[in-house]
Amino acid sequence: MTRSFSGIKPTGHLTLGNYLGAVRRWADVDQYASDALISVVDLHALTVEHDPARVRRLSRQAASLLLAAGLDPQRCTVFVQSHVDEHARLSYLLECTAADGEMRRMIQYKEKAARAQAVGESVRLSLLTYPVLMAADILAYGTDEVPVGHDQVQHVELTRDLAVRFNQRYGHVFTVPKATHPRVAARVMDLQDPTSKMGKSLGNGPGVVFLLDDADAVRRKVMRAVTDSGQDVAYDRESHPGVANLLEVLAACVHESPQVLADRYASYGALKKDTAEAVVELLRPLQKRHAELAADPAYVDEVLRVGAARARALARPLVDRAYRAIGLLPAS
Repeated sequence: MTRSFSGIKPTGHLTLGNYLGAVRRWADVDQYASDALISVVDLHALTVEHDPARVRRLSRQAASLLLAAGLDPQRCTVFVQSHVDEHARLSYLLECTAADGEMRRMIQYKEKAARAQAVGESVRLSLLTYPVLMAADILAYGTDEVPVGHDQVQHVELTRDLAVRFNQRYGHVFTVPKATHPRVAARVMDLQDPTSKMGKSLGNGPGVVFLLDDADAVRRKVMRAVTDSGQDVAYDRESHPGVANLLEVLAACVHESPQVLADRYASYGALKKDTAEAVVELLRPLQKRHAELAADPAYVDEVLRVGAARARALARPLVDRAYRAIGLLPAS
């Protein structure tokens, strides 16, 4: 069976975009089709200014939501990144393999650094090097496949380059993974800006539906979603991005195609109403299960403990081999 690795950052409350774009696929497909490791990658949350207590709180919430979404710890490995030292251990070796130039060419670094510098803020070194930590997340487990959206392909390509370079210099240690683009994933855009992804770092943004939003909040956000000029309900991402986004959300909720759904609506109002109700019903069982898990933190802690132990057992021999290969003296 192939091995896959996926991670989610606790930098904000998880959103409908996270669920429809990745988490639901992990629960419905990946944990059955592969030896899936799914991690709350909390070390990545430290690359920007953060509140330590909030990172801890969001890490626990993210783990609980992953389980509430249907991840079965008997079928997949759910763990917190910082609980497995091998991620940080391997990251330094890969920093010694990477080049400064290729780090500075990473699109997300360039965009985030430019925004920070535009307002006179400094940029943490970890923002430059975090793609190497992401590579370590993947390579530590002999991962075969990394299911990602198109915005993460550059990071997987870097991971592949580092694996090949390390293997050529020091002997074969790493499996060279490939990015996969599962068809069942949905790309959910911000309801107030349908040209931008729905992001969990936007605080209480009116265009972001969070997984723990109550029904009234979901309805309010969807009903206030930006649409387009005109009245026609047409599925066209270029000319009707707002309507197309609503159709894609509704389609993902009810498992139909947005093109077929577009023909059923004569007004934006009816489309918004049905989309809002579909999202409310989609989130209802997840929220119910999350409430149960939040009331039983000992269970969540045990799942994460067992998951970290399994992840550690998989990663440690490979990372130890990498240490030997690069020339470090084994500990006695």
